[in-house]
Amino acid sequence: MEGINGWLSFPLYESFNHDFAIRRFCPARVELEQVELEEAMNYEVESFSPDDGTSTPHLAASEVDDFVDSFINMDDDGDDKDDHNSRKQQIFHLQDEIEAFSVVNDDFGDASMMIEGDELEMCGSCEDFGVHEMVPSVEEASHGVDQGLHLVHLLLACAEAVGCRDIQLATSMLGQIWASATPWGDSLQRVSYCFATGLKSRLSLLQNVNGNGTIANCAFDAPLIAREEKMEAFQLLYQATPYIAFGFMAANEAICQAAQGKDSLHIIDLGMEHTLQWPSLIRTLASRPEGPPTLRITALTSDQDLLELEAGMKSLVQDALSLGIALEFHMIAETVTPSLLTRENLNLREREALFINSVMHLHKYVKESRGSLKAILQAIRKLGPALLTMVEQDANHNGPFFLGRFLESLHYYSAIFDSLEASLPRNSPQRTKIERLHFAEEIRNIVAYEGSDRTERHERADQWRRQLGRAGFQVMGLKCLSQARMMLSVYGCDGYTLASERGFLLLGWKGRPIMLASAWQLHNASSS
Repeated sequence: MEGINGWLSFPLYESFNHDFAIRRFCPARVELEQVELEEAMNYEVESFSPDDGTSTPHLAASEVDDFVDSFINMDDDGDDKDDHNSRKQQIFHLQDEIEAFSVVNDDFGDASMMIEGDELEMCGSCEDFGVHEMVPSVEEASHGVDQGLHLVHLLLACAEAVGCRDIQLATSMLGQIWASATPWGDSLQRVSYCFATGLKSRLSLLQNVNGNGTIANCAFDAPLIAREEKMEAFQLLYQATPYIAFGFMAANEAICQAAQGKDSLHIIDLGMEHTLQWPSLIRTLASRPEGPPTLRITALTSDQDLLELEAGMKSLVQDALSLGIALEFHMIAETVTPSLLTRENLNLREREALFINSVMHLHKYVKESRGSLKAILQAIRKLGPALLTMVEQDANHNGPFFLGRFLESLHYYSAIFDSLEASLPRNSPQRTKIERLHFAEEIRNIVAYEGSDRTERHERADQWRRQLGRAGFQVMGLKCLSQARMMLSVYGCDGYTLASERGFLLLGWKGRPIMLASAWQLHNASSS
């Protein structure tokens, strides 16, 4: 996995990234978008256009050869500490560059839906851009070019072919990818297999292009995963890595700190599917010096299979009672909408401290535009919560351009699969379930779908800071860095990293941010 992360962090990739994302548009279109964005947001958007603003250059075959040679040479002395630190800095710089793709989202929503028809007309064949020249042949790969690097070349070129709707070329490249990608190999082969599956699904959807040029999302040949399998994979991820436990710990610590001196608490859990978060909170509340509070938990869930969740909550009620906490549990089996988030529907009571909890759920309301998320946040604000806790994946998977999303998600999930490689053996059935039933589904949703069917719209910390700030919230600094460090020590793997940034707590893998945790109060709460 050092190979793919090194490749994606190499400086030449930055220009490669930008050129890929825009080069299927004509220069006039790029210039028009620049003017519109500058007028609407007063924001510098030069990263969306070529350096000279008049042409859309692409990476020549000679540049690819130079790049491959440079990467191989860099990889040879990869154990050098100074080189490692330099590459880490390049990764962080790359993340800043990739985030430029998400600038459009703030005020224009998902531009991919607006430009689908234009793509079809303006792109033409990927052969026009020399895609064949960019991908080394199998013979070249067998004569010194690293197989992993060859796989990355194929994935990116296949993604461009898919983005250009060159179905014949993309299908041909997928055939080459399947020859190397496998769900049983090393981390790069495994993550490549997931992305190739997503590209295959998108190709299936492209067979159903509407007359106006937009993709008609429809059922295609993809195995259905039962809810029980998904929940098993989620629990295995919770046990094997700190990603989920980190979010639970940070949210619970923020709730406990804000609940000091309050004797009646009510937690609204958005999108609740399990009870894994709450045993730790209940134990902490039971040991408060001032005594345990009364506690209500209201689960908002769209899950239709509620028996397992109800059974888990009944068990939790009994455990809380044994610790001296009177716990009430209520469940509302409806999709979260602004009309649902009212004091009457949620049965809010006087003198209760209200907490809104969202663990990897708010991103599902971003949808094609910001309107849905804005309405949800405004409805939450009207409830007057003492605190809003939010845990999300720190990634820009909602950029307006398909290739930008593909590149960012490939970089992001490569780091996750690398961490699984360090924690679980390749023949581990637990690892296979985590990758196949959890992460592969996320990747397929990001890569294959558009419109309302694309729900995995993860965003970066700065994006959330802007959106919640506009909705009337201000971030509260989390004070649980030491607890997070202690939690990470339990996993016995030194690749995980922690950082605190402008109120957010970030969990990463080898310097790449993976998860973010934050807590928010109403903007005027501190002065009232």
